[in-house]
Amino acid sequence: MNEDIKKHYQQLFAQHGDSPDAVQYSDRITQFKRFEVLSQVAHKLNSVVDIGCGLGHFYEYLKEGQPDVKYLGLDFVDEFIEASKTKYADNERTSFKQFDLTKDVIPAGYDYVVLSGVFNNKSSNNKEFMLNGINSMFNACTKGIAFNAMSTYVDFQADNLYYTDPLEIFDYCKRNLSRKVTLRHDYLVKENSIPFEYCIYVYKCLSNLHQP
Repeated sequence: MNEDIKKHYQQLFAQHGDSPDAVQYSDRITQFKRFEVLSQVAHKLNSVVDIGCGLGHFYEYLKEGQPDVKYLGLDFVDEFIEASKTKYADNERTSFKQFDLTKDVIPAGYDYVVLSGVFNNKSSNNKEFMLNGINSMFNACTKGIAFNAMSTYVDFQADNLYYTDPLEIFDYCKRNLSRKVTLRHDYLVKENSIPFEYCIYVYKCLSNLHQP
C-alpha cells in the first residue's frame, strides 16, 4: 500500500483520535449514511469483512441493528488495528487484523465483504488497485460484496481524490464477476447536495441465494 497514504492516516489519528475525522470522514452523520447504504447489500449481514476498517466504526453502526453479526476488520494502518483491538477486546463477535490489499489474501468464509473510502485517495495506480481490489473481495465472499467510490458525475473534482465512471465499473463487474450487480447512485450523504459518489453491490449467483 502507498506509504504516503498510510502516513496521512497516522497523522489524522494522532490529531483526532477515535473519531470520523481520523478516517477522513467529515462527520458521523455522513459516515453512518455511507454505512447505511453499504449494509443494504443484504437484509441481514450474518458475517462481514470490512476492508479499510479504520477504527471499527462500521461495526459500531451494525451492532445497533445486528448485534449478532460476525465482524472482521482489516486495515493497513497499525495504529487503527491496535486501537480497535483494545476497544473491542471483550467482544467475541469482532476481530481485527493488519492487512495490505495489494499483497494479502482476504480471509474466506464470510458472507459479505465491504469497503468504504479505500478507493478514494489518488495514487499512481488507482485503476489497477481498484479493479484488483474488487476481484479480491468477490473471490473471498460467500454471498456478495459492497463498495463505494467517487463519481465522475460531479461539477467539481478535488485534486487529491480519485473519481471513476460508475457505468464503467458497473460494466466491469457485470462482464467479469456476476450477472447480479446493483448500482446505487441515488443517495445523498450531505443535505442540499448532489449524489457525488456511488455504491455497487455484486452477488454470487447461487441457486439458493435470494438477496437482497
